[in-house]
Amino acid sequence: MEAWRPLMLLITVFMVIMQRGEGQLAENFYSSTCPNVESIVKQVVKTKFGQTFVTVPATLRLFFHDCFVQGCDASILISSPNGDAEKDAPDNLSLAGDGFDTVNKAKEAVEQACPGVVSCADILAIAARDVVVVAGGPSFNVELGRLDGLVSTASSVAGKLPEPTFDLDQLNALFAENNLTQTDMIALSGAHTVGFSHCNRFANRIYSFSKSSPVDPTLNSSYAVQLMQACPQNVDPSIAIDMDPVTPRLFDNMYYKNLVNGEGLFTSDEVLFTDPASRPTVNDFANNPTDFNGAFATAMRKLGRTSVKTGKQGEIRRDCTAFNNS
Repeated sequence: MEAWRPLMLLITVFMVIMQRGEGQLAENFYSSTCPNVESIVKQVVKTKFGQTFVTVPATLRLFFHDCFVQGCDASILISSPNGDAEKDAPDNLSLAGDGFDTVNKAKEAVEQACPGVVSCADILAIAARDVVVVAGGPSFNVELGRLDGLVSTASSVAGKLPEPTFDLDQLNALFAENNLTQTDMIALSGAHTVGFSHCNRFANRIYSFSKSSPVDPTLNSSYAVQLMQACPQNVDPSIAIDMDPVTPRLFDNMYYKNLVNGEGLFTSDEVLFTDPASRPTVNDFANNPTDFNGAFATAMRKLGRTSVKTGKQGEIRRDCTAFNNS
């Protein structure tokens, strides 16, 4: 038996390496190399939140857009002098600068404590959790150990992000590509409780829905009037409105109550209630905030595992906006 021990140890080490190569994440990944990373990021998020609430939806949306395109690898943060990086794609041009600023400032603070140790991808994942918490939402443990991606192209974005006109089948198909279930999709959509949108993303629902009905009949009529007042035709394209008209500065389950009342801003929001296949989950989340909080935390952890980069697939960027060899 003694003679077998070195071989067994070698096999165990090999299995750990193989697991790491498959993108194995761990909550305590930095426990010995940068034990204070989460408290450092949390402080930066709190400071940024004190400056502007936009920090919350901007950082959350940044995490989502990053993970859905080539995985959670911080490729969304790369700046290209040629304007051809992921962030330059049409679907990403509306990402608010406060999300980028939050991650970049957190990276600077972490680098001072633990230079060259923590990836930008992990910092974004931590910050996405922390903005939910400061807005009153659920806390959850973040799995860590991602590397930063080595590729960021605008051409890789098309077709990877949900459109505001999607129906339930289209939403489910896109989320399934990222190993997320319908319940995960409905829970993650709840982040719209703190979101905002430019008028052109939903103008068709209040002005040109169909020949017989310019206004989408699934829209609450009072809400439709409210939207028309906020977004008159030919409105300034920079104007944005809250996606939750009731408690827009609180991360809560009001989004689902709004859907029940016909006050979902996008078609892809309201369809979650109008489609019988997803309505029971919406009703559950509307009536049981604990169910929503639990489902959201679970979905965020699953989202964070999407196409994680390890080994030679990635690096620890010194600067989140640039590859190390650039």
